[in-house]
Amino acid sequence: MSEQDPITTEVIHNYLLSAAREMERNLMRTSYSTVIYEVRDFGLGIYDRRCRMLSEAPGLAVFTRGNDYGLKKTVEFVGADNMEPGDLLLTSYPYWSSAHPMDVLAVSPIFACGELVGYTAIKQHWMDLGQKDAGYVLDSTEVFQEGLLMPGLKLYKAGVLDQEIENLLRFNTRIPERVIGDLNAQVSACRTGERRVTSLVERFGLDSYHQAVEAILDHGERIARARLARLPRGTWEAEDWADDDGIDHATLLKIKVKVTVTDDEFIVDWSGSHPATPGPMNLPIGLTEGVSALAFKGITTPDTPANTGNYRPLRVIAPPGEMMHAIPPAPTFTVWAALLAPEVILKALSTGLPEHIPACSGGDVFSVMGLGVHPETGQIWMEGSNEAVGFGAFAGSDGEDAIMHLSEPGCRNNPIEVVENKGPWIIETYHMRRDSGGPGKYRGGVGVHRRYRFLHPATTLTMCKKTKSAPWGMAGGHDADAGHVVVWPGTEREERAGAIHYPVDTEDVLENNSGGGGGWGDPLERDPQRVLDDVINDFVSLDSARRDYGVVIDGQRMRVDEAATAALRS
Repeated sequence: MSEQDPITTEVIHNYLLSAAREMERNLMRTSYSTVIYEVRDFGLGIYDRRCRMLSEAPGLAVFTRGNDYGLKKTVEFVGADNMEPGDLLLTSYPYWSSAHPMDVLAVSPIFACGELVGYTAIKQHWMDLGQKDAGYVLDSTEVFQEGLLMPGLKLYKAGVLDQEIENLLRFNTRIPERVIGDLNAQVSACRTGERRVTSLVERFGLDSYHQAVEAILDHGERIARARLARLPRGTWEAEDWADDDGIDHATLLKIKVKVTVTDDEFIVDWSGSHPATPGPMNLPIGLTEGVSALAFKGITTPDTPANTGNYRPLRVIAPPGEMMHAIPPAPTFTVWAALLAPEVILKALSTGLPEHIPACSGGDVFSVMGLGVHPETGQIWMEGSNEAVGFGAFAGSDGEDAIMHLSEPGCRNNPIEVVENKGPWIIETYHMRRDSGGPGKYRGGVGVHRRYRFLHPATTLTMCKKTKSAPWGMAGGHDADAGHVVVWPGTEREERAGAIHYPVDTEDVLENNSGGGGGWGDPLERDPQRVLDDVINDFVSLDSARRDYGVVIDGQRMRVDEAATAALRS
């Protein structure tokens, strides 16, 4: 086999990247649920015959690396020799698919020039799949309460739909039209990837394609190792806490990591984290690998498209049976420890890279969901949205205000117009949360406030597990205000909470308050003019300006009282 020229390799690589983006567009344009076409709660990629990822179009970024594990387990279980052109398989067994059972992985083999050359894989959130509670399960105690478990079932065999399996899916969901519609979109997007790769291989030939695959992956490894070489060598530890497991509401869950950087490896060791939880906060190992990979890529190669080569220097350790490595039949439905895990990795690295690592972000995605029977249609409705958070400040810059959490950099929240159109509720207020960002020389970003009013009896769900501990500041910066929800505000029933599953009546109100980001550096070193700007922009209150920053502002003229500020700061 002769050596291939780099131009051909680059053409093939960019074709694969384009094919993944075309799969993404197909999925979003044909899906039924806003969680896919608005929120982008999916992850997809194109793989070679050895289940190595060549290109992706990330929505929920932790899905993609988790898909790598799920694809391998699916192919291992079914057997590559038992696949033929036109097959399409579904996996929702969480210990393989690397998510809860409602995040269903679709896998299709790609055949070209008479042989198996790779796979497409798409994992997306299905709104309902036979779980014990509609919407989201917050208190399961075993996986069998969490939805229909599929271990690589062939929905399509040689291109022919297995109607019995589709019927099984249709009769195991409360909203069959939407679920089957989203499934068909998922199938269509997989087929798009198949066609594009088949065309590519037939154009360039098997030898050129396989050579390009190896070159793409080797290049991904080279740049990752080159960036790894710039990091300081050492071992650092950190920990943080998730609220609870949904069963025992009094016990915080420890997420502990030890990060070691050597000449050859980036080792992420989760030993010492909380034991397996009775409730559904346990993480499948593929998801633990996914969140570790997200942090590693963000530190080393954030500016290049992802492929399996990028992760060759990464090694993840998670003892089976602990929260970070679920084993059957441990419940896994909320998996919210996965949102905090990348933050804890960064917290550990901040000791070795204090000038490069930000303070903690809002630490969660602060999801709110409403569901019930729509009074106008008589049909079941389910709708919701994740929420933006404040990002942590870092040396030289304030944190970003109100953007999606770092675990979902390809995702979006649901627009107000869409949320109100899909269910009997309205959004009464939506604004940034004053004083939610941690004070510092560089201020943490602020979270947001969104107020929902229900116009008909329904059920509300919230998924927030970073409400009992504050997002941390760094280098003398202050902690941020943790996010939370308030149910029935201003009434005798008012309750501040995190994750809830409550019935609500007409005119009941829920307020969602997402967390801010931690501050960086001593707040007394912040330029008083910048503090004034924050007050004018309603990011910081007059009280906080004085209390936290030592800046006295004339509230009538909106000017800094320089003499009073100097006296206060001294």
